[in-house]
Amino acid sequence: MARSEFSAWCLMLGSAILGTLTTVLLSGCQPPVPLSTVTLAAAAANETVVADVDKSKSDSGSAADVSEFVPPAEVIDSGEEWPQWGGTRVRNNVPNAKNLPESWNIGKFDRRTGEWDGSKAENVRWFSALGSQTYGNPVVSGGQVYVGSNNGNGYLKRYPSNVDLGCLLAFDQNDGSFLWQHSSEKLITGRVHDWPLQGICCAPLVEGERLWFVTSRGEVRCLDTKGFHDGEDDGPVQNEVARVGDLMNSGEGSDYEDSLTSLNQGELTEALTTVLTDAGSEPEGDIEIKTIAENKSWTAKGKFGGVERSLAIKQLGPRISIFKTLSVDDKRDADVIWVFNMMDELGVSQHNMCSCSVTSYGDLLFVNTSNGLDESHINLPAPEAPSFICMNKNTGEVLWTDQSPGTNILHGQWSSPSVEVLGGVPQVLFCGGDGWLYSFKADGGKDGAGELLWKFDCNPKESKWILGGEGTRNNLIATPVAYDGWVYIAVGQDPEHGEGEGHLWCIDPTKRGDVSPQLAVKMEGDSREPIEHKRIQAVEPEKGETAVDNPNSAVVWHYSLADQNDDGEIDFEEEMHRSCGTVAIKDDVLYIADFSGLVHCLDAKGNDDGTPIVHFTYDMFAQSWGSPLIADDKVYIGDEDGDVCVFEFGAENNEPIEEINMGTSVYSTPVAADETIFISTKDKLFAIGKPR
Repeated sequence: MARSEFSAWCLMLGSAILGTLTTVLLSGCQPPVPLSTVTLAAAAANETVVADVDKSKSDSGSAADVSEFVPPAEVIDSGEEWPQWGGTRVRNNVPNAKNLPESWNIGKFDRRTGEWDGSKAENVRWFSALGSQTYGNPVVSGGQVYVGSNNGNGYLKRYPSNVDLGCLLAFDQNDGSFLWQHSSEKLITGRVHDWPLQGICCAPLVEGERLWFVTSRGEVRCLDTKGFHDGEDDGPVQNEVARVGDLMNSGEGSDYEDSLTSLNQGELTEALTTVLTDAGSEPEGDIEIKTIAENKSWTAKGKFGGVERSLAIKQLGPRISIFKTLSVDDKRDADVIWVFNMMDELGVSQHNMCSCSVTSYGDLLFVNTSNGLDESHINLPAPEAPSFICMNKNTGEVLWTDQSPGTNILHGQWSSPSVEVLGGVPQVLFCGGDGWLYSFKADGGKDGAGELLWKFDCNPKESKWILGGEGTRNNLIATPVAYDGWVYIAVGQDPEHGEGEGHLWCIDPTKRGDVSPQLAVKMEGDSREPIEHKRIQAVEPEKGETAVDNPNSAVVWHYSLADQNDDGEIDFEEEMHRSCGTVAIKDDVLYIADFSGLVHCLDAKGNDDGTPIVHFTYDMFAQSWGSPLIADDKVYIGDEDGDVCVFEFGAENNEPIEEINMGTSVYSTPVAADETIFISTKDKLFAIGKPR
């Protein structure tokens, strides 16, 4: 099976999220000229375009209108919805979903035509086409399912499948029918900020009729979950400008020059009419063309695609571009409430992509900015830009920022935050690009800054960062999970960097300050001088530096090696390797998959001496990018070969009862809601459930 790539982000997330640079490097997908709000406002002439608003003064409704806060325990217990990555702000993927199938058959798909032969399909309620590479995890809320992907399916006529976009797709939960799409055009800076074909790799947060997510363009956006299907264009962002199509100056024939001349004369050429028709905006009847600036700018008023509207037409370099303002007639497009551009407003420079599955606590929204290195993988172009931010989720106002990783960011920052009340204090947990886990008080901050509670170095002090993944120092790609008063996190790297040494930590979040296992010091005679954290290697023994045990350590237990068969040797299956995945824990039984394809099952409490209790490991013989789902006394985990392993829940059940192939790679994490398992494969979304 062909292997696809992600340069490590999502995680994603994919928290959680990912695919092969080889596929991307060879791809021929071309993005359109990226949208600029200034250019488009000018292009729209006298149209009202609200692009930049003062979020601190905007009124998008009261908190009761915008969100419906439900405690994590209630979301987990109900089993009806799974409204964000990990289901709730604690990120533990253990919904109380019932009546789930332990086996299914997706039928067969013709590799050439895509046609489905469902004659042998079993327990497939429906499936929907996604893009050509999908790393986003499904989110289920309010009768709808949301998945981040790319534009490989081309749901919108104005964006055919050969146009590269980041897409957030919304489907009907009952039958999988397409509802609407948010389209993020590729950044003009290219792969350093917005890697081709990767799309939207995060999962959105949904509360009531509002949805928040991070685009591939480095924006935090709030959407109306109903889109324009509710007959309203909710604000403060209204009349948002959207591309209809482009007529390129191909250098062959005279369509381009003839079209400029005809526009100046108040007419549309056949070539421009074809562009409009192909985009679903076929001109009907008399169209009034008005020249704003000869050979540069025009407006076209009339009926397009059955809708009376005014279009803006601009000559932009080697193309004539046509734009419209979105309205309630554009049912297949997303309805944007507010936008915050982290690149423009905060100076963020994300590495390869921006990907964070945001979460909330009351009216607070927490976001990892993805600030990272440039294409050299050495220079940090925006050292002053924040890594973590807290926002007002109703208005988009930034309440506080933090740049704790400073200049020590190793690569990129693609993890997602968690929030839980720990030791009586609400804490937001951020994974830094320096390999440290940071905890801040989950409140509105003071004087634009958050209150740091503790920080934890997740790498051994003598570990070393080496370009390309050859070293032993790691990022944090996974999402921290809060369970029964403790915090769990595994280290990892961009999947392109391959397999390597890993660590899984259980941390006591009630301590304060530097709670790392060890401290870096330099020996000066009989004294020990603390060393400031260094990016490449915290401790260099050849310089007289050493690591000493930290009396303030918050380590409950640590897992990297475990001689399970007591033969005095450490086998491959007895090691914890790098992981993109997040733990799932129920009844003190913990599951996690590493990037080497091992499923590890441990006791969540560990031993009193800080050593782990390993129940078993199982080798899936294929890399795993996602995280486990524990539901209905089963455990589900996917791999790059497209297999989903199904285990009976329990420490003694060390072999899967089923291994079900999904037809193509599963880079995401299965989720469960309303007696249904939702699995996004590389190019499809499946709803798996018993007949009703």
